[in-house]
Amino acid sequence: MRTHEQTVQSQFDPRAQAYLTSAVHAAGPDLERAKVLISQAVPPSARAVPAAAPAAPASAQALDIGCGAGHLSFALAPYVGRMIAFDPSPSMLAAVSQAAAARGLSQIETQQGNAESLPFADSSFQWVCTRYSAHHWTRLEEAAREIARVLIPGGHALIIDTLGQDDPLVDTFMQSIELLRDPSHVRNRSRAQWRSLLQSAGLIELECAEWPTRLEFATWTERMRTPADRVAVIRSLQEDAPQEVRQALQIAADGSFTIRTGLFWLRKSA
Repeated sequence: MRTHEQTVQSQFDPRAQAYLTSAVHAAGPDLERAKVLISQAVPPSARAVPAAAPAAPASAQALDIGCGAGHLSFALAPYVGRMIAFDPSPSMLAAVSQAAAARGLSQIETQQGNAESLPFADSSFQWVCTRYSAHHWTRLEEAAREIARVLIPGGHALIIDTLGQDDPLVDTFMQSIELLRDPSHVRNRSRAQWRSLLQSAGLIELECAEWPTRLEFATWTERMRTPADRVAVIRSLQEDAPQEVRQALQIAADGSFTIRTGLFWLRKSA
């Protein structure tokens, strides 16, 4: 029997390159908004000339938890002096290091570990961020407290993840196919659940936004190398899904469907 941590590593270690080249992960309105938010948080005195070229003081440190193939780290690194890409998967971290070097992002360094127990001192980072990772975390409340702990007073947190559904019928269906596709999946939290959890961790919400994310079925399952028998079960569930589920998820004939991506921009009390 494997632990959840071992399941996560076995799922993602062989798939680093697939996530590095994934269009869903490499781009999106959430990623563009993240760059705007971080760039606005950089003190004006640290901005480069011309203004289009971002810069940050050497002391500005950021942490990307569950960095995966590193797309959020790549997007935000130009605005900080040091970016730690943090993930439990050694293969993902190796892919990040290689891609960062190819892109000339020398401020990115990698470190292995888990979100629920961050190996950093209190008040270590100006920014802590995570994207498309938290639905794999088993103890999200502890992770949220850890994020608040390692932030400096007045520091910012950026949380991006796929959202759960408010309708229990739709949510149960979505969580089921997510788990069939990827056994390391834990749960997508709804917008309301996220807000309650982050507030309990002592983080003040500054902005909350969400966007539709269309998942093309073939690449969605191929990226995780979902076994054929489980793909068949997912397709069977989709074909038998009630009208409410089919409409909410916009399930197409080929199995492609739409979920929501949520972004939370927060501040730790000064």
